[in-house]
Amino acid sequence: MQNVPSDANLFEEHFKIDAVLPGRYARVARLECKSLDESITMRLDVNTELYPCVAGETIKVVLATSLSLDGSKDDEKGWRDVAKTGNAEATLADGYDYVCHGKIYKFEDGKDGLTINAYISYGGLLMSLSGPYKKLTPLRVDYVYLLVKK
Repeated sequence: MQNVPSDANLFEEHFKIDAVLPGRYARVARLECKSLDESITMRLDVNTELYPCVAGETIKVVLATSLSLDGSKDDEKGWRDVAKTGNAEATLADGYDYVCHGKIYKFEDGKDGLTINAYISYGGLLMSLSGPYKKLTPLRVDYVYLLVKK
């Protein structure tokens, strides 16, 4: 990632989209994905009007606690507020196509005892990650930014 300290970057992985399923709402689809090493399964609801996807594409997914390039905490301003000023600073969001802010709200142990499931909500658009403890350990109940690019 671009000069972002590891404490701000909680998760980073490349996924292959296996299926794009229609969602409950217009302009929303659920992506069914597997990491390239096939250790992590992800389901992600996306606004297809803003970010159209097709099965077979590869996407990079990052979860970060801050959009600041130096990793410092956001100072109660959203990334859109910063961008509205004429002299907007560069942020991590500049390098990605689809950005959401949400909350990691729940964890479950996997049925096999070796995996964990993490659940995140981005204002009603949901995400779940299922994989080995080792790869998902940095995640915690917290507010996070989802950053996605092809």
